[in-house]
Amino acid sequence: MVLDARTLGLLGGVLVLLAAAAGAVRFLKSRADSGLDVAVLDTLSHRVRAWFLLFLVLAAAFLLGPNATVAMFGLLAFWALREFITLTPTRPGDHRTLFWVFFLITPLQFVLVALDWYELYSILIPVFAFLLLPARIALAGDYKRFLERTAKIEAGLLICVYCLSFAPAMLMLPLPGGDPHAGTRLLLFFVLIAQLGDALQYAWAQLPSKHVIVPTINPHKTWEGLLGGAGTATLLGAALWWATPFGGHWWWMAGLMALVTTLMGFAGSLTMSAIKRDRGVKDYGTLVEGHGGVLDRIDSLCFAAPIFFLLTKFWLEW
Repeated sequence: MVLDARTLGLLGGVLVLLAAAAGAVRFLKSRADSGLDVAVLDTLSHRVRAWFLLFLVLAAAFLLGPNATVAMFGLLAFWALREFITLTPTRPGDHRTLFWVFFLITPLQFVLVALDWYELYSILIPVFAFLLLPARIALAGDYKRFLERTAKIEAGLLICVYCLSFAPAMLMLPLPGGDPHAGTRLLLFFVLIAQLGDALQYAWAQLPSKHVIVPTINPHKTWEGLLGGAGTATLLGAALWWATPFGGHWWWMAGLMALVTTLMGFAGSLTMSAIKRDRGVKDYGTLVEGHGGVLDRIDSLCFAAPIFFLLTKFWLEW
């Protein structure tokens, strides 16, 4: 698929900025007398590397077309769900149900997204899977920790698969203007703001004055980081209004959507941190070297995607 100049410019700009950020962090790490916290620089280095990989894969998927982009998000969802499920041990009675979850429900959800069958992919998991999976587990006859096991599987399926599937679903929205690349730019805008919101919150949280929001869950989430990160992301979102279906006089709508995305990303990160603390683990996986697994990097996308999609859909139908 040949992308238009605006989409290529936005995508190329993101990759150039990430390359510049990686170079800046490496330069600061080489300056032993800079006085900066080495641990903070290491964390930034790992995050920039993970973001660069994410946007590189996303760019390749965009070039291959909408179906490839949906498939890429499907693979991300599959891997994230795998990480989520492995947090706690499963029992033999769960194995056939998990086979259904991984090899039937998960791919079917993204196939329905690719077919733009909103009426079905919007209810497949929260209705059909929600009701059928507990019954399938019960048929195995293993009642030990039944509620805990069922809740874990359904929560993982809802967060990692259902919620994330609304990200590529943005490609199918009937955007105004007839521009075939508008959906690609909208999805890129969403991913960029979600990841920028995470980065900006971390950066603002390094201020000397820190007021941690929930110390027992995540000591790195501060009010300074949340307010500063959300405010900055909102301004950047408004400046990137041209990458969204909202016209020039609706620039404030792009900023508002950026604010909502950042706040939902914060909610996702905090929620997934609570789950990790409950299970006594630091990261969901080790796929991303130095910075945990896939779910550690896309938790903000999972929580923000359905809200961003539905608000945009409502705006289009309004």
